[in-house]
Amino acid sequence: MQLNYTDKGTGPVLVLIHGLLGSLDNLNMVARSFNKQFRTISVDLRNHGSSAHLNPMDYPTLAQDVFETLDALAIDDFTVLGHSMGGKVAMQMALQSPARIERLIVADIAPITYPERHQQIFNGLNAINLSTIKNRTDADITLAKHVTEPGVRQFLLRNLVKEPNGFNWKMSLNNIMAGYQDVIGFPTLQTQYTKPTLFIKGGASEYITREHQTATLALFPSATAKVIQGAGHWLHAEKTVIFNKIVHDFLSNTTEQG
Repeated sequence: MQLNYTDKGTGPVLVLIHGLLGSLDNLNMVARSFNKQFRTISVDLRNHGSSAHLNPMDYPTLAQDVFETLDALAIDDFTVLGHSMGGKVAMQMALQSPARIERLIVADIAPITYPERHQQIFNGLNAINLSTIKNRTDADITLAKHVTEPGVRQFLLRNLVKEPNGFNWKMSLNNIMAGYQDVIGFPTLQTQYTKPTLFIKGGASEYITREHQTATLALFPSATAKVIQGAGHWLHAEKTVIFNKIVHDFLSNTTEQG
């Protein structure tokens, strides 16, 4: 399956993969920072953005979608950067086909199974009656009963689009909910990815902890980590300049070493 994507810039290929309930637009601030040095490919994962709505949502399938999209572009070797769920897709890709991945960058996620933490979001999104709302404000009022953080609501409502027959979701909420157990999990793999790997953690985020170190190094023995103080899970949006500098330094250093 070929995903919806953007293809900008020239040079070595940098693939960007968004997180759950997001789209390729989420990493625009990263893409713009690297377009002059890299050919940046940003993708909408299945059931997100403008890509097809299909089951399942397990990581081998999500990774294969990205590989097939890159195959269609005749791209063999590349660096991949993923945030949250997109970070798990990136890790799956590196473990599945290490020869194709030159470097791996993972933003605020570990290769582990997480507890369920999105039920209130799903409840809020399902509570929005698409047939009766007249604008985004109506949707936000309903969503606010379930999701208190304005920034999270703003992010979620970017999936709401107005069409000639009314409002609709760009994402497939039903498919995402059906595949949620796969999304919060991570496959049990016996392989390793030994090439340069960088994990970037938000200092205020609980998605990566010391308890995850053993599981992470077992799969990615060359991994290093950076922490962005004052940033949460959305570290690339909250501290864009610092995040991009960390990525730039990693790419520059590993290119020189290579």
